[in-house]
Amino acid sequence: MQKTANQIRHVAGAGASAVLGANGILPSQEIRVLAAAGGLITSEPLAEGQIQPASVDLRLGPKAFRVRASFLPAEGRPVADKISELALHSFEFGPEGKVLEVGCVYIVPLMEGLELPCHVSAVANPKSSTGRLDVFTRVIADGVSAFDTIPAGFKGQLWLEICPQSFPIIVRAGSRLAQLRFRAGSPADDDRALADLHARERLVSEGGDIADGIRLSVDLSGGANPGAPDDVVGYRAKRHSGVVDVDKPGSCDTLDFWEPIQGRGTRRLILDPDQFYILASKEAVNVPPTHAAEMTPFNPLVGEFRVHYAGFMDPGFGYAAAGGAGSRIVLEVRSHKVPFILEHGQIIGRLVYERLTTPPDLLYGRDLGSNYQAQGLKLSKHFR
Repeated sequence: MQKTANQIRHVAGAGASAVLGANGILPSQEIRVLAAAGGLITSEPLAEGQIQPASVDLRLGPKAFRVRASFLPAEGRPVADKISELALHSFEFGPEGKVLEVGCVYIVPLMEGLELPCHVSAVANPKSSTGRLDVFTRVIADGVSAFDTIPAGFKGQLWLEICPQSFPIIVRAGSRLAQLRFRAGSPADDDRALADLHARERLVSEGGDIADGIRLSVDLSGGANPGAPDDVVGYRAKRHSGVVDVDKPGSCDTLDFWEPIQGRGTRRLILDPDQFYILASKEAVNVPPTHAAEMTPFNPLVGEFRVHYAGFMDPGFGYAAAGGAGSRIVLEVRSHKVPFILEHGQIIGRLVYERLTTPPDLLYGRDLGSNYQAQGLKLSKHFR
């Protein structure tokens, strides 16, 4: 990987010091440096808006494989070896795209590959809209026996596992379902540093209970959706619906796909087994330009439910100067095995903050026209 480091020095000169030496999440301008130096390899030129303040969107390639089951490659072995064993059939997307059916597992080679410097690693996550559609995605890297995790110094192809859970979806070459964040060293703030940051920036609107991150709770009072009719506190996905085209915002009628949930003053919700819910955090969140954030599970032992996150929050999310004061976290919730009562204010996750090597040259919201800035309870951008 020394070749990549030398290329970065040549491309960025003195400006490469953060990419090559400082601990932190790489911001937008350093992701561009990494790409220009060959650390981010693309089969097609980077598209407009693909680089976000602290992440890069990943694009589907032109071909997909339907496989019998999810898998991980053996250590040091390419994903293609497993596909040759497990593929049921393959198909090209074509300009009109193809429908991916609920409950089926698909593997798609991505347009992006990596040749990382020896101290830069990467982690993947679904994009916000992907999670809110209940589309289960995980990035697989050649020879890496873990999902969504790319070790420092990795060189190779990236693939995306896709399994729609609630709605069939239409995708095509270039569709963006997942995103990648680059880490140099260990940039996470410990509890003391996080407490200092919260004192300066007020990271959450209330509470601020810090223990391995800031604890977040669920809103079932209607407070996350002020002014909504009938005190809607959430949405439950309908089991049989039409198709969602992931590249067409505003194309679907909400009531064809979702059942609104009225609070009715109870401030609690009984989760039905294997049903998918969209809820919102009680706390409004602020991510200042110096940091990026990620939502992580609170404790798997607190109940028979799981909150699935599109977990990356870029610098500027909920930040007042970027037009985001009051931004809630949207929660994608599913109960398992038994019905489970979720109470208003129940702890459901933690928000972990990580330092950037340097503030980004663009912020979520103000500079991007982001769909979910200043949000309350909100479905994905596909629903009108």
